[in-house]
Amino acid sequence: MFEHNDPNRIQLNSSGQLRHFLTTEGLSRELLTEILDTADSFVDMGAKQIKKMPLLRGRTVVNLFFEASTRTLSTFELAAKRLSADVLNLNISTSSTSKGETLKDTLMTLEAMHSDMFVVRHADSGAAHFIASQVTPHVAVINAGDGRHAHPTQAMLDMLTIRRHKGSFEPLTFAIVGDILHSRVARSQIHALRTLGAREIRVIAPKTLLPRHIEAMGVKVFTDMREGLKDVDVIMMLRLQKERMTSALLPSESEFYKLYGMTTEKLAYAHPEAVVMHPGPINRGVEIESAIADGPRSLILDQVTNGIAVRMAVMSMAMSGQVVEKQLQHPSAN
Repeated sequence: MFEHNDPNRIQLNSSGQLRHFLTTEGLSRELLTEILDTADSFVDMGAKQIKKMPLLRGRTVVNLFFEASTRTLSTFELAAKRLSADVLNLNISTSSTSKGETLKDTLMTLEAMHSDMFVVRHADSGAAHFIASQVTPHVAVINAGDGRHAHPTQAMLDMLTIRRHKGSFEPLTFAIVGDILHSRVARSQIHALRTLGAREIRVIAPKTLLPRHIEAMGVKVFTDMREGLKDVDVIMMLRLQKERMTSALLPSESEFYKLYGMTTEKLAYAHPEAVVMHPGPINRGVEIESAIADGPRSLILDQVTNGIAVRMAVMSMAMSGQVVEKQLQHPSAN
């Protein structure tokens, strides 16, 4: 595990603008709102005949994924291409790291190719922060998920989806349901929701899938799903991360579905206009019933669409923050 203390010392430039995007923790409400506003302006681009704009023209983006991913990798790639960047997807399974090359040597090699941005997914918490601390000053780093720590672009695409459907966060009660223990998504969602003014945040899970001292994050804890869902406005389901479970934390998937799976019967406890979200990939019949996943109250596909817009926003803002910082440090180069 890498150290990731005080991320804002590195992810903001001296003017308070984004130059890396490593976590939602500690970012101001104004900056989170700026990300949402910028992303909102990109949402309709996918419906246009020409799906490109030149904000990253001439820039090189490297998707550096040390963990398997389909949805996140493909949306980052599409986002970069819609901003007109050149994109390199590094296949870690066939890269030099599998031959013993250190992470730092890999980064130096990619920097020698004049890369401008690394999008990083890694199994170790703090890896994106470590990489941001090692790269040369002009290279932006975007965290695409690190261990159990953070998945900030997923959280922000969830925030954008909520804002587009509900308008504001202040009057709403949220429930985050499922594998809280292993979820970097849940942590980033909680930080973002608190900053954006959510009225109440609940987490619902069996005791074995709850982190110790989760209440310290400002959430209410429920182990009974029906009780926890009472009158909530937004339900955010999580994937069971079986690949991170090193011991038997659940009696069985069928038992988990019976107690914590989102079904039509359990949804009836929530507010009549409550919506259901899931970061994907979804496990039907384990975390969620198909009638809900495919039903009118599901926002799952909206989350995917909005993911491209949020990643375009974060990439363009971080690159802009890098340029401003370079101008501040080297004004004679303007």
